[in-house]
Order: sequence, then structure tokens, then C-alpha cells
Amino acid sequence: MANIQIQKTATPKEKPDQSNLGFGKFFTDHMFIMDYTEGQSWYDPRIIPYGPLALDPSIMILHYGQATFEGLKAYRTPDGNVQLFRPSANMHRMNISNERLCIPQIDEKFTVEAIKTLVSLDKDWIPEAEGTSLYLRPFIIATEPHVGVHPSSTYYFIVIMSPVGSYYPEGINPVKIFVENKYVRAVKGGLGFAKTPGNYAASIKAQEEAQSKGFTQVLWLDGIEKKYVEEVGTMNVFFKIDGEVVTPALEGSILAGITRDSTIQLLKHWGIPVTERKISIQELYTAHTQGKLEEAFGTGTAAVISPIGELNYEGKSLIINNSQTGELAAKIYNTITGIQSGILEDPFGWTIKVG
Repeated sequence: MANIQIQKTATPKEKPDQSNLGFGKFFTDHMFIMDYTEGQSWYDPRIIPYGPLALDPSIMILHYGQATFEGLKAYRTPDGNVQLFRPSANMHRMNISNERLCIPQIDEKFTVEAIKTLVSLDKDWIPEAEGTSLYLRPFIIATEPHVGVHPSSTYYFIVIMSPVGSYYPEGINPVKIFVENKYVRAVKGGLGFAKTPGNYAASIKAQEEAQSKGFTQVLWLDGIEKKYVEEVGTMNVFFKIDGEVVTPALEGSILAGITRDSTIQLLKHWGIPVTERKISIQELYTAHTQGKLEEAFGTGTAAVISPIGELNYEGKSLIINNSQTGELAAKIYNTITGIQSGILEDPFGWTIKVG
């Protein structure tokens, strides 16, 4: 792979107010981009000023949705350094998604180095306020100009970055979740395990209806029986039942979350029982009735840990832990964010220094 060419912007943008970042609203001065052409592999890696792309109206991403993406974060540590959280895991997962979408494999080590170079260039964009970070969005789109269903022969790999605050308005406070039993997002054999735009497009209708009823997110059930819990729209999900933490097993229809894996590793490190298995919505209601459902929370790059204070299924409301943030959810959140920001020691080797 050739060296990364860097073209710095001549017109740096004004940085946003750190107390009002929201999520994904502002973007840094530069972006990374490289090309793929069949028979030539990935080439021409470059960092250029952030700006619009010139695209042919017939490119295949616009018509057939062939694309993958990832999400990860960069943090400023108390000593002034910058670090990434598990970027190699994100690039490896991207290749898993690429394989399913018939997109060429990327060089995982090179793309991590490209990301480090981009972050180093725009490190002044990393916010320092509590609960903030620099969100990175690597993505690949099919760029062949052709209306016809087949894998594209050309692609862009792009990385853009955005200073962000909390993903949910509630922050670390518990969210209200609507259990979806009408729409289906994914089934085994489909795209559920891949991080691809189509999965998120399939969730928008249910998400919109849930929000109109006062809920923050949707909890999806399996697409066949509509019986087993799968994941929340933007998060994997965990339940603490009678001292044991349970999370749905990875069986092809849900995303293998990086924060999910980090949470499982933490729980095992602490000696807390954690099981990956099928769990039905009825089992949750039964455990709640018996007083055994102690906590519920979601995990994901954007929110890190999001406690669940209420589930609503078929009009029946299930209040969890009196709609308060649970002790375990808070401990996981504080530990992961502490490692990410360099406040706590990283015994797992999850963080990578930039520059």
C-alpha cells in the first residue's frame, strides 16, 4: 500500500460548542479516502479537506445498497495524549461485513494506521468535556456507474469524524424501550450480523412509531417466531437475572458489538456469571414478576452503556429497577469509559495511542 498523501485544508472550520455537540452534527476539517478498482486492489490512500463527493447518479450504492460501515471513537487522555478504543476489532468486523456484501477485503493493519494518521491531523477537534469524544465513521460504498444487480467493480473507502456528546438525550439515565412485534429487521441467513445501511433502513419505520409513543428505542424480537429477544436498534442488550447476566447469543441475525464483547470480557474478569443464549420476552416478564429481573442495559459504541428503565410489550409495561440506573450498568459504564479516556488502567490492551 502506498504512503498516505495529505492535503491540508486552507480554510479550517470553527469548532462547535462542546456543551452542545449532540451526535453526528459537526464534522472535522479532513477525511480519509482511498479507491478500489477490480484487478488493482485498494490504491491512492489520501487525506483531503472534508467536503462533498462528486458521484455519478448511476453508481450502484444509490440503487442496490452495497455498502458497509463502522463506528469507533478517539479520546483525549488526562496527560494530553490521544487514544483509540479497539480499532483493530472494528476493522476486522468490517471485513466480516464486506465478505457478506461481496465487497473487497481491506488491509486491517493499514486502515488502522490510516485512521491514526487522520485522528492525529484533526486531534484539535477531540472535545475535552466530560462524556464527549471524537466519533469516527469508516464506510465503504459501491461506486461503479451501472444499473444492474451484481457486485460493483469499484469502491470508495472513506473515514469521516465528528465531535460528539451523548447519543441519547437521557445520557446514562435509563431509557424507555418499545418491544417490536409487528415489523421484522433481520433473520438468520440475512444481513443482521453485518454492519450495513440496509439493516438500519429496515428499522426506521418501527423506530419512528416507537418514538411517537414516547419511547427512545425499539427492542427487536426474532424474525421467525417473534418470541426471542435480539437487540435494540443501535445496541446489543443485557439482562441481569437473579445474579446472572444474560445476553442473546450471536446466531447470525444480530451484530457482534465491540462494546458487547468488551462488556462480556469485563464481567468474566470480575467473576460475574455471564451467559450468551436465547432469551424470550416471556422469560423476562416472568423473571420480573418473580422479582428476579434486577437490571437491563444496552451496549454500543455510540452510547457505551445505556440502562433500560422500562420495556413495553403488547401494551404491558415492565419497570426495571424502579427506572433507576443499576449498580452493574454504572460500574461497566465507568470502567469502559475510564479505560477509553485513559483515566483507568487498561489490563486488556484495548487502547491504542495515536501519534
